[in-house]
Amino acid sequence: MANRLLSSILDDDDGDDPILSVVNIIDVFLVIIAVLLIAVLENPLNPFATQDAVIIKNPGQPQMEMLVKQGKELKHYKSTGQVGEGQGAKAGTAYRMKDGSMVYVPEAAEPAQASGARK
Repeated sequence: MANRLLSSILDDDDGDDPILSVVNIIDVFLVIIAVLLIAVLENPLNPFATQDAVIIKNPGQPQMEMLVKQGKELKHYKSTGQVGEGQGAKAGTAYRMKDGSMVYVPEAAEPAQASGARK
């Protein structure tokens, strides 16, 4: 009896069944599809994502591009390679520390009454 049970386990025909290899391939494809879906959902430019994102391509180069996603709106800015200019006032000074960090020091704003008293 034990000899018959042992021989029936060893003579198992499930290893020769070709449909089992097809089932294994389908399982592999399901895992690949799940990984691709997660990658698409984690993409910052995903239209279903709720957070805002900014993507800069070729930073510091003349052909630099910037994609800004705010809500469902996507804006594309492309650099012309020219230095911009405009009107404005100095807002402060930035210093680079020895450890590489940046510190911004704002300009001291004059009180409105003091500038009016000079007239």
